[in-house]
Amino acid sequence: MNMLRRIHRIPSITSPAGLSRPFTCTALQAKNLPPRPKPPPDSEIEESFLKGSGPGGQKINKTNSAVQLKHVPTGIVIKSQATRSRSQNRKLARELLAQKLDDLLHGEQSRSTIVGEVKRKKAASAAKKSRRKYRKLEEDRAADQTQNEDSTTSHEPSAISNDPWTTDVHIQESRHPQDENKKP
Repeated sequence: MNMLRRIHRIPSITSPAGLSRPFTCTALQAKNLPPRPKPPPDSEIEESFLKGSGPGGQKINKTNSAVQLKHVPTGIVIKSQATRSRSQNRKLARELLAQKLDDLLHGEQSRSTIVGEVKRKKAASAAKKSRRKYRKLEEDRAADQTQNEDSTTSHEPSAISNDPWTTDVHIQESRHPQDENKKP
């Protein structure tokens, strides 16, 4: 089911025979990302298992579940103790080593560099969109304030306004019946 989510439908293309054939591609091909790098062969790797440290309790401290890989030709050392399982740590360490080697060999064309660039562009686009949104809100607020200031300064207190949203209040001295009976 997960694989179905990663397949994108591309509009059909007419073949030379005149037949219309739809085809699909994976999310990687749709995003133009290079494939994940393959780990180096086992002959180039020195693997050792160490006792872990940090959170995880007694299980981490007693067992050799942390994995340390050394790529012999380049001297890159990777240590992984993300989980309490040795096999999962081996898998993670190999993926990290493959990524580091890809960065070293391909530089700007490596997958992690391209993915980082895509993420940076998305973040910059989101920030730009946010700035645009809030700038428009501020402009609308400023326009409303100047409009309100103009409408309040143009009315004289004695003038009667035809605008249903503004009201002029005239305060009159109240005459209460009891006040009339009292004499000063």
